[in-house]
Amino acid sequence: MKQYYLMSQLPSFVVSDDRTALPITEADFTELCSRFLDKNDQKILQELSLEPPREESKTGSKLVDEWYKQERSLRIALAQIRALNMKKKFDATGVSLSPDAVQAARTAAGMESPLAAEQYLNQYRVSVIENITPLDGFATDAVFAYGIKLKLATRMKKFNAETGMASYHAIYDRILKDGTSTGETK
Repeated sequence: MKQYYLMSQLPSFVVSDDRTALPITEADFTELCSRFLDKNDQKILQELSLEPPREESKTGSKLVDEWYKQERSLRIALAQIRALNMKKKFDATGVSLSPDAVQAARTAAGMESPLAAEQYLNQYRVSVIENITPLDGFATDAVFAYGIKLKLATRMKKFNAETGMASYHAIYDRILKDGTSTGETK
């Protein structure tokens, strides 16, 4: 019953990269959730991230576990493609990748614009979230799905084509010059 009151108070929004403000901030969302979720669920919410832990572990939420599994698969597929393009080795032995994640990584890697690739990957991420969100819109996992979408939307609003392109070229030039990597995957 508590999740019903919580979910009915959350404003709807569309995950996009346009500049319109989101109807709720992550801080306001977390504060509102603190009134309705038990301590275990609050802990899961506090640790919710767009970046999955490197090692698979149980969080206490089937949705969050599946989100991390899917995002980890996408990131590994992207890393494999980047390594291949740079003629470097990347060992992902024993890692099972989702065919959808591999296809999304290939499509993004084939795009000319890093911004367009990132936008495409974010839309893929939205579809993953929508596919794993429970049909029961008032379940605790629906709250976590909302939180992930809010984090993704917040991140997307920060994108800027000129700044992103300058950063991309600086990182790419450094990789080519030094043969090093930032260790960061998107």
